[in-house]
Amino acid sequence: MFWILFTIFLAACFAAGATGALFQPGDWYKALNKPRWTPPDWLFPVAWTTLYLCIATAGARAALADGNGIAMALWALQIALNTLWTPVFFGLHRIRAGMAVLCALWLAVAATMVALFQIDLIAGLLFVPYLAWVSVAAALNLAVWRLNTDIARAGTT
Repeated sequence: MFWILFTIFLAACFAAGATGALFQPGDWYKALNKPRWTPPDWLFPVAWTTLYLCIATAGARAALADGNGIAMALWALQIALNTLWTPVFFGLHRIRAGMAVLCALWLAVAATMVALFQIDLIAGLLFVPYLAWVSVAAALNLAVWRLNTDIARAGTT
């Protein structure tokens, strides 16, 4: 049963990740001013693949646990917000709106992690790197916003 659930949760994660193929950074993102500490481009797919494996494993473990209702609802919320950021930031070129989505995502991931810890220690631990990565992503989004205030204020290129 675990592997069936894992496959379903992983499909949800990779559906969210597919927005990266649909809305690629492109020239718009390359032209933006970015902080010196911006991770290299190759790291993003590696990080997200690893995180999606952790997120799916946590979801499958939680789905098998008693009293999982809140955790499952929060898991669904965080993956929906995860799916939303790429089209908002890269597709619509909305830096400020992307920041708002990331703030909501951070809260959803943190809440999901807490809920997971209450029903399954390993599932909760699997969300720790996710929260760390979303924190880095939020810091990067904020830095890009601050370094490109005219573009952010205009809301598009």
